[in-house]
Amino acid sequence: MASLGVNIDHVATVRQARRTNEPDPVWAAAEAQLGGADGITFHLREDRRHINDRDAELLKQTVTCKLNMEMSIAPGIVKIAERLQPDQCTLVPERREELTTEGGLDVVRFRRRIAAVVERLSRRGIEVSAFIEPIPDQVRASADVGCHAIELWTGEYAHARTSRARKAALNRLAASLELGQELGLLVHGGHGLTYNNIGPIAAMPGFSEFNIGHSIVSRAVFVGLREAVREMKALVAGPRRG
Repeated sequence: MASLGVNIDHVATVRQARRTNEPDPVWAAAEAQLGGADGITFHLREDRRHINDRDAELLKQTVTCKLNMEMSIAPGIVKIAERLQPDQCTLVPERREELTTEGGLDVVRFRRRIAAVVERLSRRGIEVSAFIEPIPDQVRASADVGCHAIELWTGEYAHARTSRARKAALNRLAASLELGQELGLLVHGGHGLTYNNIGPIAAMPGFSEFNIGHSIVSRAVFVGLREAVREMKALVAGPRRG
């Protein structure tokens, strides 16, 4: 059964809208853990638009489950990751003009730079994952540079408008999932996953982790974060058998 990583970035987004001290994403991480989260994910961006350095430090000190830091390969961010030593670092593309991370990291293009970052983080005992699109060459490149895992971008599936497009996206995910496993990689999934669309993805055997944020935080406005996490975790687990 796949584990559930809860991305708390959007709690910080609400805080930063008023540039105040609430809601506190560190508190949100504690609530998510009480709801059954298997991991806490946060993205420390170069522009600190939501999660900031204070958050990252306190998350490292207080999170008792898996701590996953999403990050670019910018030198300054790599140094912070080396010092913090989260359980996992997920390398993602980063553009200042985007609302959220769109598309995957081009490991093929930036192979040498990424390999150097993977080596540095691995020396600190940090597992490294690459957030990539479900493209075979990107999967192979991720294995070649020494990544322990890949996180497949599920945005094409999540944003598909027709059943035909959704099926095609699922097929591409399934092929990259199989290839990743053949290459000895752990395979995660994330981006655009919601309570309404997680079912077909969760039913695919082989995913070891899903990282979901916006949908859970949105649901939490109405039912509370603990309950929102419980509900998503039940969907990730899939229907009970027997």
